[in-house]
Amino acid sequence: MLSNLEIGIDLGTANILVYSKNKGIIINEPSVVAIDTVTNQVLAVGTEAKRMIGKTPGKIVVIRPLKKGVIADFNVTSDMLRHIMKKAGQKLGFSMRKPNVVVCAPSGATSVERRAIQDAVRNCGAKQVHIIEEPVAAAIGADLPVDEPVANVIVDIGGGNTEVAIISFGGVVTCNTVRIGGDQFDEDIIQYVRKKYNVLIGEHTAEQIKTEIGYCLIDHEQQKMNVRGRDLVTGLPKTIMLASTEIQETLKESLLRILDAIRATLEDCPPELSGDIVDRGIILTGGGALLKGMEDWLSKEIFVPVHLASNPLESVAIGTGRSLSMIQKLQKIAK
Repeated sequence: MLSNLEIGIDLGTANILVYSKNKGIIINEPSVVAIDTVTNQVLAVGTEAKRMIGKTPGKIVVIRPLKKGVIADFNVTSDMLRHIMKKAGQKLGFSMRKPNVVVCAPSGATSVERRAIQDAVRNCGAKQVHIIEEPVAAAIGADLPVDEPVANVIVDIGGGNTEVAIISFGGVVTCNTVRIGGDQFDEDIIQYVRKKYNVLIGEHTAEQIKTEIGYCLIDHEQQKMNVRGRDLVTGLPKTIMLASTEIQETLKESLLRILDAIRATLEDCPPELSGDIVDRGIILTGGGALLKGMEDWLSKEIFVPVHLASNPLESVAIGTGRSLSMIQKLQKIAK
């Protein structure tokens, strides 16, 4: 019963996932909250709230309380966590007892940001709250031997940011973070369609475009897709056709910034660990890693093997939950 009372939370910009040692991933919902601005009441959280984006009356706003991997709105994040913890309690049966929780935080998060995360989770009924660095959690979730003296290179492309880290002996040897992830890819697409076609599209449509015809900077057979939006000149609905080569060019700047972060991290790598990287390569995690051609493009650019984690979307949550058994050791290293 005690093991049921230990959960790991991946508090992501795009999605919030909860992992239980016994049941695996028990919750996977968008980090979105719908609020009534008149009463300040939370109307919906997660999947239900995401369906409301761009479709609500004036008094209802749909917000993402996490920006670039950190808490932007403490009160709304607390409300969202309270809802998630209640749901987890119903699934695991700890409604009468307080769980121990491990939450991941970006490696570049300040002490204030970490404290905000801890306070938000503790306010929702947690007994103990431990913080683990996101790249370490991603590496554990990707089944890498993080506590061994070998170089484990992880590239976690999340919703709000991308973290590139070299991990050895359970700690981060060197790390670089860029505030670019899946959300930035969507924003790039929205701005391109607006400038080129004078058509306004929403976040959901941009995400569909990215998933269906989004490519990294590799040669590929061109694909096309019909997209509906609002004509900014006439104000009427309009359908346009987009090609995958256009979207590829649109994403180029953001992708190159991620590549720069990977190169900078590899350049900071101690010589003793460089040999391991050549042998073992780089592991990709996070939703952004699923962009078509990511492995091929990166391996061609950095001349090192690049592998996609077996479960890139859930790696951080799984690693966060698994880290409960080794949290004391990891915290000693972190100090």
